Amino acid sequence: MEITKAIIPVAGKGTRFLPATKETPKEMLPILNIPMIQYVVEEAVDSGIKEIIFVTSSGKESIENYFDINKELEVFLKNVGKEELYKQINKIGLLVSVQTVRQKEQLGLGHAVLMGKSFINKGESFAVLLGDDIIINSNPVTKQLVEVSKKYNNSSVIGVMNVPKEKTSKYGIVAGKEVADKTLHMEKMVEKPKPEDAPTTLATPGRYILNQEIFAILEEIPRGAGGEYQLTDAINLLAQRGEVYAYEFEGKRYDTGSLEGYLSATIDFALEREDLKDFAKEYIINKAKEL
Repeated sequence: MEITKAIIPVAGKGTRFLPATKETPKEMLPILNIPMIQYVVEEAVDSGIKEIIFVTSSGKESIENYFDINKELEVFLKNVGKEELYKQINKIGLLVSVQTVRQKEQLGLGHAVLMGKSFINKGESFAVLLGDDIIINSNPVTKQLVEVSKKYNNSSVIGVMNVPKEKTSKYGIVAGKEVADKTLHMEKMVEKPKPEDAPTTLATPGRYILNQEIFAILEEIPRGAGGEYQLTDAINLLAQRGEVYAYEFEGKRYDTGSLEGYLSATIDFALEREDLKDFAKEYIINKAKEL
């Protein structure tokens, strides 16, 4: 069965970006002139996803609106001769089918994924992408995970990346037996272990292919760390009861949920753009000289 649906949790409050996120969803903050959530959605679409389920909360309506058709704006842009802008705006509205579901309480990533249960059909696998993690690669990361899932009989697959030992306490860390290049048969996942307790340095930044079985486990598990329903706990049980793989993906990852990651993405994306790279280089060099 093809994987055509993705759950993208976007219910968080974005406290690290206050006061900007007082009224604007963090995911709608632009990197240059494109909201960060668009990069995530485009990765999903380029991976074969045809339907996005946004798990939202109060004040997040602009995310759904952004991916809707805006005929009034399109007509205006056409009338004033801004053809390229018209094409950009038109493309966004036609990009993908969007559904939303409210997460009325912030009870963790596991709970957010469970909110999407009614949209997933029996026997169907689906992708999960975190809305504040941007990963850039010519072969989209979600597509890489889909390919691994197909290789291993449509099993669940967790995207992982190697991190410095001293940073393991910021991530879920996986361990398992290597079965192919960059691929582990997962045995366990440890949530934010201290460096001395980390079983490996393979961290989970927020890309998953999950089987529908995860929902029954999410309904079963008790609250974990922080009083929340942890997706890590559910994946651990899924690995004990079935097949779960971890794949070290190829791609440059930006944690745009942090100010540092957001700034890094903004600088790197400017340096990649033909219309901005010369200005960006000159500005950075001159600023460095001043410092």
